[in-house]
Amino acid sequence: MNTQPQTTMTVEQALGQAHAHWNAGQADQAERLCQHVLALWPGQSDALHLMGLMAHAYGNLDLAIDHLRRACQAPRVPAVYLSNLGEMCRQRGLLAEAEVAARRAVTMDNTLVAGWNNLGIILQEAGKLEDSLSCLERVVALQPNYAEAHNNLGNTLKRMGRLDQARQRYEYALNLAPAYAEAQSNLANLLNDLGRPDDALAAARKAIDLNPRLSDAYINAAAVELGRNRNEDALRWIDALLSYAPLHAGALTVRATALRHLERLEEALADARRAVAAQADNGEAQNVLGEVLQALGQHEEALVAFDKAAKSLGFAPEKALINRGVLFMERGDKAQAKAAFEQVVAQFPRSASAWFNMSDLHRFQAGEPAITKMEALLFGPDPVQSQTDRTALNFALGKAWMDIGDGERAFAYLNEGNRQKRATFTYDAAATSRWLTDIATAFPAATFDKPKSPVAGSELAVFVLGMPRSGTTLVEQILASHPQVAAAGELSALNNLVNQLGPYPQIAPHLTPEILGGLGQRYLDFVRPLAGHRRRVVDKMPSNFLFSGLINLAMPDARIIHVRRDPVDTCLSCYTKLFTREQLFTYDLAELGQFYRGYERLMDHWRAVLPADRFMEVRYEDVVDDLEGQARRLVDFVGLDWDSACLDFHKTQRTIRTASLNQVRQPIFRSSLGRWKPFAAQLAPLLSALGVDPNAPEAAAPQVASPAKKAAPKKAAAPKAKAEAPAAEPAPVAEEAAKPARGRRKPAAS
Repeated sequence: MNTQPQTTMTVEQALGQAHAHWNAGQADQAERLCQHVLALWPGQSDALHLMGLMAHAYGNLDLAIDHLRRACQAPRVPAVYLSNLGEMCRQRGLLAEAEVAARRAVTMDNTLVAGWNNLGIILQEAGKLEDSLSCLERVVALQPNYAEAHNNLGNTLKRMGRLDQARQRYEYALNLAPAYAEAQSNLANLLNDLGRPDDALAAARKAIDLNPRLSDAYINAAAVELGRNRNEDALRWIDALLSYAPLHAGALTVRATALRHLERLEEALADARRAVAAQADNGEAQNVLGEVLQALGQHEEALVAFDKAAKSLGFAPEKALINRGVLFMERGDKAQAKAAFEQVVAQFPRSASAWFNMSDLHRFQAGEPAITKMEALLFGPDPVQSQTDRTALNFALGKAWMDIGDGERAFAYLNEGNRQKRATFTYDAAATSRWLTDIATAFPAATFDKPKSPVAGSELAVFVLGMPRSGTTLVEQILASHPQVAAAGELSALNNLVNQLGPYPQIAPHLTPEILGGLGQRYLDFVRPLAGHRRRVVDKMPSNFLFSGLINLAMPDARIIHVRRDPVDTCLSCYTKLFTREQLFTYDLAELGQFYRGYERLMDHWRAVLPADRFMEVRYEDVVDDLEGQARRLVDFVGLDWDSACLDFHKTQRTIRTASLNQVRQPIFRSSLGRWKPFAAQLAPLLSALGVDPNAPEAAAPQVASPAKKAAPKKAAAPKAKAEAPAAEPAPVAEEAAKPARGRRKPAAS
């Protein structure tokens, strides 16, 4: 068949045939006809527009924009051409040019539905949300049954924090078009923000069923799993997306985040760099790159990435500024951290994450305007609706009123914040108590009476463990002030390695000397680079108390330091914190007390069976009363000579990533002792679970010593190695943001 244009064909005839070929899927014929028209009439706008649509359809966005720009130079260009140029520029990130083109389009034809819709999306991405809302409301007024417009209006409302209204728009769009995958995916994202992860995941799955190549749906499903600390599940969703879109910047950023949570930091860094390489102006990619660099201790590079993210569009600037503040907090630069958070609330006064972080830096006094502003975000005429934000504000206000000394108000907020957090996950307190008992049963005393195979270099490892908020960070900081001690922070390494062996503690009978030795060596291989030239490295993951016996079997020369604190003070401190790591037992007073009793029984068992020269207990209250005596005891226990720098622990400059990062940089004060007593009335469920009578006369806390056992001989010091920066636990930054799907995915044809 001859597809060459006839020389006698008019421009109108050639254009008509070109459109016919394009609509029939015959792109080559359509392009030849357009080229014929342009040879006869250079700059002919209709031919350029059609060529732009074709280039866009085949993924050549830059060429498409070039064609559309030339088409729109015509004096009587149709409004839809300008609208399509605006949409293409938006997709390329050229928002200023996009807005100019889209505004010209609706000025020329104020009934152009596609034009108003495109302009609304452009303004939404530019952060001009009120203008976006006005445009998209005009669209649904002009065309009430336009499902995509309702979806886009939902996206703008969601960015404005009007989650209930956004949900109505998504659901209305789905009523109009039940197979509308983008709206289903956006509903998933919204439900996750509302604290309904199960419903959110179901909606994301449905969106994927409707459109297996809808990238946003995979990202939203992964975001649900990240929010529940199910990082491996999040990776499965993202890897499914990357299987057909290997350079998807959004997918790579989520993958990097999941890997960061799993402490696979080098892999996370590689993915974050790939995301930035794929889309350098993507603010979320820059944020995630900064977070990974921060976790690796590369702070200056992290700040550069956060600064780039702060200059981008969308949600990224707010998150970047918060990340900068958190980094300064971790480095101990309180003034810069405070200034950073003040900048956030000045620029984003509804930023719950900024208020939450700032409250941890500040000791509140009665009558402060900050309290009124936070309360307005919860109860004012336009309250924040994200469940994550409301939970954070409740914890911040609980802390504020506790500072002031108003226990009734403090616990009203704390109880609500804990209730909201507790509603986001499933936790069986009775099953957990049985599990703690099973651990002790799986490691009877006879297990530790057998000779242990030596594991070379295991004297390097020091484990500081116990309940969260019991003083583990203080003990770590004292030890880290010694020139021969490196502090690695809270590492998931041991937990991850144990999980690879099988279900715990059911694996106990199958732990041969070879398996135990392999476990110990893999752990030491992980922490050895963190030690640098130092002779000891401290892993202060509190939950390693679960593995105390296993640690001794796998690394016989490792030291284990169990930190204890008054049970009620410990539990109160847990209840007042919104943890970045999942501490599922801390968000209900009765469950918290029940967990503490199970923990106490397990530690009683470890105390009875572990050798005294490898297992030591230190009471937080004793450290407060006798810092030097307890510091000397700690240093001696880990096999080092005394260094007076340990007494100036609050001056030690290092990154700290725990809930105690601000307190541990202050000298010790006795105000933390017996902190619970003014709040005894509010703590009744906890006191009952712990078996504590608040009216009983105060008794001295018992001094607990390990039973006398034969001490193992001390090993020689490890050889010195080149110093490297220690890695640490991910920073408590804002929640990972999932990307909303857009209604319009391609320009409209004329």
